[in-house]
Amino acid sequence: MPTITHRLSEWAAGLRFEALTDDAVDAAKRFLYDSLGCALGGYQQEDCRIMLSYAKGRGGNEEATCIGSGFRTNVCDAALLNALMIRAMDFNDIYWKQDPSHPTDIIPAAMSIVEWKKLSGRELIVGIVLGHEMEMRWCEAAVPGIRERGWHHAALTSFVSPMVASRMLGLSPEQMQHAIGISASPSMCLGAVTAGKLTMMKNTVDPMATQTGVRAALLAQFGYTGPEHVVDGKEGIMHCLGPEWDLGKLTDGLGARFKIVDCGMKAFPVEALTHSPLTAALRIVHNNDFGPDDIEQIIVETIARAADILTDPAKYRPTSKETADHSMPYCLAAGIMDGKVTPEQFKIERIKDPALIPLMDKIKAVGNEEFEKLFPEKQPSRVTIKLKDGRSFSERVDVPKGDYRDPMTMDEIKVKFDALAAPLFGESHCDKIRQAVLNLDKMDTVDNLIRLLVRK
Repeated sequence: MPTITHRLSEWAAGLRFEALTDDAVDAAKRFLYDSLGCALGGYQQEDCRIMLSYAKGRGGNEEATCIGSGFRTNVCDAALLNALMIRAMDFNDIYWKQDPSHPTDIIPAAMSIVEWKKLSGRELIVGIVLGHEMEMRWCEAAVPGIRERGWHHAALTSFVSPMVASRMLGLSPEQMQHAIGISASPSMCLGAVTAGKLTMMKNTVDPMATQTGVRAALLAQFGYTGPEHVVDGKEGIMHCLGPEWDLGKLTDGLGARFKIVDCGMKAFPVEALTHSPLTAALRIVHNNDFGPDDIEQIIVETIARAADILTDPAKYRPTSKETADHSMPYCLAAGIMDGKVTPEQFKIERIKDPALIPLMDKIKAVGNEEFEKLFPEKQPSRVTIKLKDGRSFSERVDVPKGDYRDPMTMDEIKVKFDALAAPLFGESHCDKIRQAVLNLDKMDTVDNLIRLLVRK
């Protein structure tokens, strides 16, 4: 019997733009537009500045361009830098089934090679759709999820990014299969990066998996080999982290309906499971007349893993952006006090504002068994705010804004994009980027789009 990686590689290597549905092409453009806005916002973050300085010190063949700075380097490092910029603010896309993932972290695996090889915008669209297809399928297949076993979803990306890079390089199915083995076999990622006090590695492990996938595809192109049984053979990921995983989810119905249309975007720059309670809390604040000082207690009912991940002791006293955007107490407190949660709320001076502490300490998250049964089909949360005068307000949200069932429109994405990118370029230049993305399938190369993403 052929291995899983061989079957996947045969399909992925043969995927062509003409096979894509109109809704998949439209979704690819929307996710690219949203991701480029996230990258231009990420370009302004400290971790991206550090990584860029590191890369400039190393140099490299000028094969691909880094968003924002215009620094040109080899495709592997460009993929890492651009993926980190997309990821840095925790504001890009989200798909959560058995495991969470951010498939747009993989876009730079395609983009760096498309630029380098002078490929068309249609090829970039194929790479985006393929990355989402495979990453989202891995999320569904990993029952009950590698996060439940103490691992991070970057481990899944290490299986997907080499497929995207290999497809952009035009590798054979056999070469792609080797690239998957080269990338995945050394790339398991500890869940420690998102537990307790968080560091810059929280946003970096997935971009590193994207970089590794590009390198693996380049090695496979030269004839380097990797284990073909890295999924379903002896001491493959099924052996190590299974056996409950449903490998049929990786292959059943490939090409019948593209998964990208079911992926979600983030309306807030915070961890995914915070979106529902945050939406509920902001609705209560906007619809009722009271202030932060009037609050006696805030109770958040959610699924158990959200309470565990987002309200451990370190999350009540965040000292970094990385911890703050994974802290339910901080996000709710800042949202209630400021009436919004935007990148402004994650500047270090706001994070360290002692005025937020009394409100954070009034927030308690508890597991709800009813909600547990509905997850991940829904992401339910109920927020109850009790006031000192005896009044109480409650709001339940099952589907956060940005979910494919309540999607962000292009106009709403434009508001988000401009908020992130206009400080660098101005709104008229941001409109040129938007038009370029909308016309991506008409581009013989992506050179014009890349030029627009560089700050002069």
